[in-house]
Amino acid sequence: MRQIVIPIAVIAVAVVTAVSAQQNNSETYRQLNLFGDIFERVQTDYVEEVSEEKLIEAAINGMLTSLDPHSGYLNQKNYRDMQIRTRGEFGGLGIEVTMENGLVKVVSPIDDTPAYRADLKPGDLITHLDREPIQGLSLSEAVEKMRGKVGSELTLTIRRGVTKPFNVKLTRAIIKIRSVRSRMEGNDVAYIRITTFSEKTERGVKTALKLLKQTATKKLKGLVLDLRNNPGGLLDQSVKISDAFLNQGEIVSTRSRQPRAGQRFNAKPGDIANGLPMVVLVNGGSASASEIVAGALQDHRRAIILGTRSFGKGSVQTIVPLSGHGAIRLTTARYFTPSGRSIQAKGIVPDIIVEQLKLEKIDQPNRPREEDLRGRLDNPNKPGTAAKKNAPKSVSRDYQLSRALDLLRGIALYDSRGRH
Repeated sequence: MRQIVIPIAVIAVAVVTAVSAQQNNSETYRQLNLFGDIFERVQTDYVEEVSEEKLIEAAINGMLTSLDPHSGYLNQKNYRDMQIRTRGEFGGLGIEVTMENGLVKVVSPIDDTPAYRADLKPGDLITHLDREPIQGLSLSEAVEKMRGKVGSELTLTIRRGVTKPFNVKLTRAIIKIRSVRSRMEGNDVAYIRITTFSEKTERGVKTALKLLKQTATKKLKGLVLDLRNNPGGLLDQSVKISDAFLNQGEIVSTRSRQPRAGQRFNAKPGDIANGLPMVVLVNGGSASASEIVAGALQDHRRAIILGTRSFGKGSVQTIVPLSGHGAIRLTTARYFTPSGRSIQAKGIVPDIIVEQLKLEKIDQPNRPREEDLRGRLDNPNKPGTAAKKNAPKSVSRDYQLSRALDLLRGIALYDSRGRH
């Protein structure tokens, strides 16, 4: 951390004193001298007065954002907001974003938020805020403009694929993130959705699976872990979730510029699902921590990955607090799956690619069945037994989820008949 903080402190000193008397690196201090000259010229000659604090923040943020889309400076207010978000509650639109070619790109909307209800989709590009162009703003500046008083409205101009740009009016709200949701699909498959990796995610998943096992009316045939539109979150939580379903082996490794700074995370014995067949759902909105979980379970063949290619964020950001000055978010490492894959800009490719489709019932001619024929033989079983046996209690309209359920029930049927 000291290596990161010192250059920023040096820049702050350079603004006041131009150049330190002790020059260990002539080229570095020549550039800092240039910075000081420009800073002084802006202060004295710019058409309007600008505060030193604003200029320093802009300079630091410009330095960091020029490195990659995920590095940046957080002033004290933004740093506090980030800390609140990781705890699971904050104000805003409910949208995870990044920067692409000067525009704000939607990574994923958060469930049950204004952005989710407005049907914003991963990959959407936000070009204007209240009809003011985003081009020229940094990511943190754009995010700051999207925040505001709860109940106030904001109009986003969206560019989606080749379609004509359109406006979406959203009302800002308090965003309460419930990171884990769960239910039974039919009476034989457990379904757990993780919307983000916050401080309470591991505990939420373990509690959810325990309750589903208790409420299941028959033996579970499988588990669906839904990571679609999950933008990521805390690295340690993704490691703990992966560990929860693995008995051994590497989960993820990180590699930094300094070889000794790399880390390896390994699973401890104990699978909370006891080897239950698993399907993990991913899509283009599954990023970062979601990809760590999907990659670990895929490489260890613990789960079948189903859906579409994930977002492809294979880097690790470190939050470095600066006493009295917020913090910096700096990309410090790349992460690799257990097999050594980097998914940076590539994503996790599912084992079974299934696009999200809309299911429609096709009208069929009303043909008579055997049961409608006069003089038919009666079924020796009790009435209705055959039709109701093993029928799930609910039918999902989610095409990808339907395919996951079919897959798990097919595996269970195959196993029950014995493998030959």
